[in-house]
Amino acid sequence: MPFIMLTVLIDMVSIGLIIPVLAPLVGTFTGSQTDQAFWYGMVSLAFGVANFFGSPVLGAASDHFGRRPVLLLGFTGLALSFFVTGLATAVWMLIAVRLVSGALQANAAVAQAYVADISAPSERAKRFGMLGATFGMGFVLGPVMGGLLGHISLHLPFFVAGGLAIVNAIYGVFVLPESLPKERRVPIDWRKANPLASLRRLGETEGIGTLVAVIGLSSLAQFILHTTWVLYTTFKFGWGPKENGWSLFAIGVMAVLVQGGLIRVAVKRMAPQRIAVIGLVSSAICYLLWGLANQGWMMYAIIVLDIFGMMVSTTLQTVVSTAVDEHSQGRTLGSVASLNSLTAVAAPVIGSFLLQLTAHFPRGDWRIGAPFYLCAALQVLATVLAIQHFRRHPSPLKPTEAEAAPT
Repeated sequence: MPFIMLTVLIDMVSIGLIIPVLAPLVGTFTGSQTDQAFWYGMVSLAFGVANFFGSPVLGAASDHFGRRPVLLLGFTGLALSFFVTGLATAVWMLIAVRLVSGALQANAAVAQAYVADISAPSERAKRFGMLGATFGMGFVLGPVMGGLLGHISLHLPFFVAGGLAIVNAIYGVFVLPESLPKERRVPIDWRKANPLASLRRLGETEGIGTLVAVIGLSSLAQFILHTTWVLYTTFKFGWGPKENGWSLFAIGVMAVLVQGGLIRVAVKRMAPQRIAVIGLVSSAICYLLWGLANQGWMMYAIIVLDIFGMMVSTTLQTVVSTAVDEHSQGRTLGSVASLNSLTAVAAPVIGSFLLQLTAHFPRGDWRIGAPFYLCAALQVLATVLAIQHFRRHPSPLKPTEAEAAPT
């Protein structure tokens, strides 16, 4: 765990660095807020499309070649993306490089498969929580660094992020051990690496079924949040890179607290499916409140309230991971990543469209929160489907099993 957690930490710090400055960078190539919202959506769309087709292939490759080489490929793709983005002089360059980096990057899914390789089923909720805390720690450090560096120059965070990606690749080459033994590796079935086929199989897997729709709806809401947060707070409150960096810092702090500690307490007392349902309800309420907020400080207060919402992804990953055998972890979690990438394709189109419709409203207007109102509705629908699914497929992991896992 320490090896993969350090890898993920460096990875997420490098990604977090660019979040507060990518939308403002796109704005330097556009003439209005409406155009900025549109082209930022296109830049985000490019990554999502490429990642949708690339994730199941890379997930299957990690089941055959091992996790380590696929992670190294992802770090290389990130470094290329960051450096070229920092040197970009036009929007088309941003779109082109995001296509390349999206196709090469499946680090999150492969890291989850890595954790599944080294963890017994009863330990996975706790260890996915540790991994989630590491993701959160990356977002504690990355966005605030990106905001402060972006306050100096919008291009500077991209070069720092590229340097970190190279450091991670060097660390992977010389230090990171392989988690998948050769006897557990399987040949690549290219038909199964087809993203649409992988999603169909995921939906047909015993114990997953309609949970695919729950993951998809929740992921779509989350990606709409990610792709609209910076522009939303800019349009509604007039925030810049520094203010957005601090707000993302707050989200990261809460993610670390929840994933690193509170989720362990929760899984000792409740089964993963119950935590997921409570989290979906919590997220729906918080999305609505974010959309209605008319003062910047309210965004911070709502971040603190969304404790259970930050547990949804981890608990759903736990249920999916325990539904498949040890030989299919990479392909299955790669399929989940592909599903997430599919929602990442739709999210910027939907989010940027809603922001374009509301960009002309004055600061503080409740209608600018349209993307968040949609997110709340998606979470409500996901909650209904999750309740139906978990009634038919109770989780094999009970609270007592989680409590028995080593701490």
